[in-house]
Amino acid sequence: MPAYLDHNATTPLAPEVRAIMLRYFDDEYGNAASRTHEYGLRAKQAVQVAREQVAAVVMADATEVVFTSGATEANNLALLGLAPHGEKTGRRHLVTTTIEHKAVLEPLDALEARGFEVTRVAVGSSGRVEPEAVVAAVREDTLVVSVMQANNETGVLQSIAEIAAGLAVREAYFHVDAAQAFGKVLDDLRHPRVDLISASAHKLYGPKGVGALIARRRGQARPPLTPLMYGGGHERGLRPGTLPVPLIAGFGAAAELALREHASRAAACRARRARALEALGALGLQPIGDQSHVLPHVLMCAFPGVDSEALILSLKDVAALSNGSACTSASYQPSHVLTAMQLPDAVVEGAVRLSWSHLGDEPPWALIAERVGDLSAVV
Repeated sequence: MPAYLDHNATTPLAPEVRAIMLRYFDDEYGNAASRTHEYGLRAKQAVQVAREQVAAVVMADATEVVFTSGATEANNLALLGLAPHGEKTGRRHLVTTTIEHKAVLEPLDALEARGFEVTRVAVGSSGRVEPEAVVAAVREDTLVVSVMQANNETGVLQSIAEIAAGLAVREAYFHVDAAQAFGKVLDDLRHPRVDLISASAHKLYGPKGVGALIARRRGQARPPLTPLMYGGGHERGLRPGTLPVPLIAGFGAAAELALREHASRAAACRARRARALEALGALGLQPIGDQSHVLPHVLMCAFPGVDSEALILSLKDVAALSNGSACTSASYQPSHVLTAMQLPDAVVEGAVRLSWSHLGDEPPWALIAERVGDLSAVV
């Protein structure tokens, strides 16, 4: 099998996570809403433990965790869920950036069609938005500011804590799509001014199909969210449906592991980055985005004269990698992220994303470099 270098798309299930999930699939399979017997009570306890484990990553209260099907649903619940409050109070202005995930941009497009006004703050070739520009875009009628923690394509990190500090005296809610960096970069999400945080378990060596929206209180007041669906009153009335206890327990275990192993995982990924750069640097590698503010396990880059599709094909038996977001890779459209960064067409067309982990064998950097060199020689 080729080496897996697409961890930004999804991660393998950690063995410890799998073991806990099997327990709730096979043995303790009760419904967490069944309160009349031991099976239901034990399922409810498992959900509560997971809620505490997820909350601990960002130093939130367990009651502030709303389980969802993933970060996409959490983003929609945060943004569309605030809309009725905005309509009621006359706060119909929204602020975001041009490089957000489609799970943020498309809900905002939908709100724009409903009469909301959206300010999309631009970024430069660094892939980072200026915190001052985000704060300056906020008005008295701004309902929410939505900025991702780490870009899913470039791995570039935004200055979440600085934006949060700049919003300290503003009423606008601050939402962070943390799908890529939840459990990997800790401090920013612990800022008390970050009101809403979206996370997904499968980016964290947990299962697909479960995530969370963390809705942090301001004092005693919860963010005024309106549910997108109705039926049953689960998750404080914000997300109906029978809770998938095995998935939730797996998410909790993955969150706890990430918190406990945060430093060692980051160190292992940085070491692999150094070896990747050493092997590929002589080939004219052009890193994309500010490499001083990037997740340690992500390298988006281009090579002079090398087309991304040709490179991915030539590496098919060596390494599994991508040329952008898995969520939009079927569209065959240029990356909106790289286009927004105003990069040359040749770089956009040649960009590939390598994303590894702390697990398993060292990726075959030398062989990857050899294949890149073969393609470069043909040009």
